[in-house]
Amino acid sequence: MADGGRSDALIVFTPSGKRGRFPIGTPVLQAARALGVDIDSVCGGRAICGRCQVTPSIGDFAKHGITSKPENLGPVTSVEIRYNEKRGLKADRRLSCQTLMQGDCVVDVPPESQVHKQVVRKRAEVRDIKLDPVTKLYYIVVDEPDMHHPSSDLERVYNALSAQWGIDQVTCDLAIMQALQSALRKGEWRITLAVHSRMASKTARITAIWPGFHDRAYGMAVDVGSTTIAAHLCDLSTGEIKSSAGLMNPQIRFGEDLMSRVSYVMMNPGGDKEMTAVVREALNELARQVAGEADVDLADILEVVLVGNPVMHHLMLGIDPTELGGAPFALATGLPVTRPAREFDLELNNGAYVYVLPCIAGHVGADTAGVVLSESPHLSERMMLVVDVGTNAEIVLGNKDRVLACSSPTGPAFEGAQISCGQRAAPGAIERLRIDPETLEPRFKVIGCELWSDEPGFEDEIASTGVTGVCGSAIIEAVAELYLSGVINQDGLFDGAMAAKSPRVIQTGRTFSYVIREGEPLISITQNDVRAIQLAKAALYAGVQLLMDKLELEKVDTIRLAGAFGSHIDVKYAMILGLIPDCDLAHVHSAGNAAGTGARIALLNTEGRDEIEEVVRRIEKIETAVEPMFQQHFIEAMAMPHKTAPFPNLASVVNLPQIKEITPVGADGGEGRERRRRRRG
Repeated sequence: MADGGRSDALIVFTPSGKRGRFPIGTPVLQAARALGVDIDSVCGGRAICGRCQVTPSIGDFAKHGITSKPENLGPVTSVEIRYNEKRGLKADRRLSCQTLMQGDCVVDVPPESQVHKQVVRKRAEVRDIKLDPVTKLYYIVVDEPDMHHPSSDLERVYNALSAQWGIDQVTCDLAIMQALQSALRKGEWRITLAVHSRMASKTARITAIWPGFHDRAYGMAVDVGSTTIAAHLCDLSTGEIKSSAGLMNPQIRFGEDLMSRVSYVMMNPGGDKEMTAVVREALNELARQVAGEADVDLADILEVVLVGNPVMHHLMLGIDPTELGGAPFALATGLPVTRPAREFDLELNNGAYVYVLPCIAGHVGADTAGVVLSESPHLSERMMLVVDVGTNAEIVLGNKDRVLACSSPTGPAFEGAQISCGQRAAPGAIERLRIDPETLEPRFKVIGCELWSDEPGFEDEIASTGVTGVCGSAIIEAVAELYLSGVINQDGLFDGAMAAKSPRVIQTGRTFSYVIREGEPLISITQNDVRAIQLAKAALYAGVQLLMDKLELEKVDTIRLAGAFGSHIDVKYAMILGLIPDCDLAHVHSAGNAAGTGARIALLNTEGRDEIEEVVRRIEKIETAVEPMFQQHFIEAMAMPHKTAPFPNLASVVNLPQIKEITPVGADGGEGRERRRRRRG
């Protein structure tokens, strides 16, 4: 009997505060389930998985009206002792499936024992991920066949899932039926099932089966970009990223940008099938990489979530993207896709599933949907601008009341392509650059070395890699620094007079260049390089301005720069260049690979899929190609930071140069002259 002669006892769970009375001898796990307390358990309370660990709280709890004594929970069982010997238990922990209530008690559920764990993100301004994956593991004990109560093995599996886990309306594929009897007998009627289930569909599907107890379940979140593909392997039980890998998109050999790939399909019958095959093989290669690094069996990868722009989306699905090559840019489908991974030729668990996030419009794809899910402009009180900077820039602007989206064709310049010394981010690439405004001497950092080029020991540190080129983040800084130091003017033209000031400025034909580093290879920024960056940044800014026009905005409150490029760019230099509109720099942040983060949210949280599918339906799509003001905005945005727009926030922290006009080389028979005038705004 409990204290006071009662036949029941009060239990309070922290941190949830849920409480209830249960008969003496009730297992703590059973009480937790009855109260809806968030405690994990794959094995169904059989002391195999060890995920249901709790910490008894001892003492007087006036808030709860309880004195929780050690003896109010049953003694440590032989099963717990055996588990501790094999797998280890912290000194203050108990297995809740083995711990029996003997009196009033307070029990704490640690974060690692909660089903819906919070997967903490490094950036505090982005919400955490509540762990509730679509695919989960369930360990069940199945009744053996009985001549007196004839039923099939599959029926008894369904009955066990219902009785032991409350999962009904279950189906499975033929492959599961084929493997079932062998697994049951090998596991001595104890098996583990992977069940794929979404509340929206109200059905559950068995996707994998193992004899006995199995607790290894993984998923891949993949961002299929035009230039690079990045994958994260996640533990579906903990949300932990076990490994990450990336590689160049092999479709690049068919064309650097999206439209050139669509053109390849148009001009080469079967070209779409070629590109589908190579991107799917790249996904398999990434799966092998991340699984190998994490020492994970490919058969334990049970789900994949994919995001990508509309052309990548269609090619991943094996759909000809030709219609995306011209107006009205019709998608074959923009709906979310859930299909078996084997239909994508992925060499994972035979029952694995692929989920592809929905697209927003003909040139605003599933990758942007991932960005929206990650950065949540639709939940923001303030007006938020989110830009995924890549070969094609996707732009989202809005708040909780209204969200607009468009895309802008920036081209591959930001990622190093079409730049004379440009390269992808790799050891040896310059990633940071500063120019002394007095001497015009550069100092820089390269990937793989913590020292700046003017610091002692730099040359020794880079001996193995050398200095090989300039990656995207440094190209932005280089052009912005050339502008701040007066080497180029606000229109992007080199000032030939600077050649007399520094040997770094050299004449190359009818134009000039700025030499960052002599030797082999010669690393310099040319007039054509500056123009390529101007064209790219002007296209992006013009898209932003169109959305601001639609919302009748003079300014935005907060800015997120997403994408592999956006995650490394210095936001101040992005604004100096005029890549983004004026904003308080304290409210401008890099969002990292937000598309990949959105994919990870959709992988680890079923409600994330429901959320983005609903949000995408109400995002307003703006097509830049048919907007008459786009060209005017584009022309004005060619200047640095802009021809007409004021930048008061930027001007408060950066000394912007006076506007000067330069006569091109040869126009007056000389090396170029300049005329200065005051900057407006």
